[in-house]
Amino acid sequence: MRLSRKLTVLRPELLAFATSLTLDRGEAEDLAHDAVVRALQSASPPRQLADLRPWMFRIIKNLFIDRKRKERVRREFSIAHNRLSDVGPMSFDDPVEALMVRQAYNKLEPRDREILCLVDILGLTYAQAASAIDIPVGTVMSRTSRARRAMIARMGESNIHAIRNRKG
Repeated sequence: MRLSRKLTVLRPELLAFATSLTLDRGEAEDLAHDAVVRALQSASPPRQLADLRPWMFRIIKNLFIDRKRKERVRREFSIAHNRLSDVGPMSFDDPVEALMVRQAYNKLEPRDREILCLVDILGLTYAQAASAIDIPVGTVMSRTSRARRAMIARMGESNIHAIRNRKG
């Protein structure tokens, strides 16, 4: 039996499993469809129906988990974005300081910018940041420390200085 025929036979079970995860028929249909597409694109799917069934269930579960992670990241980004936009684009009293911070941040390595964005700008805990970028919490702590030191060093390298009023 061809793979497409086997997947047709499994479709009711795949849909039932997806519905048990999503609790929404439309979302379950999308999930089952995406799993079928993945299976059809696979270079070496299981040949036997008995092996194909649990393999498809794993695909559905992994797709479901991926979607939930994306939803969580989008939700957290939206919350952080709203929080930051409530503060305004520049929360510094001194525009020179704001410019120095922006320039220093832009000069950081991408890995340093990533960790500072998650921990210092978006306000994630070390554990949340670790989960978001899939590294251990201790690594997040050390990267944050190094990134903060690099940021301070870059700010010291700035060629921007406030013009002082001279009385006299």
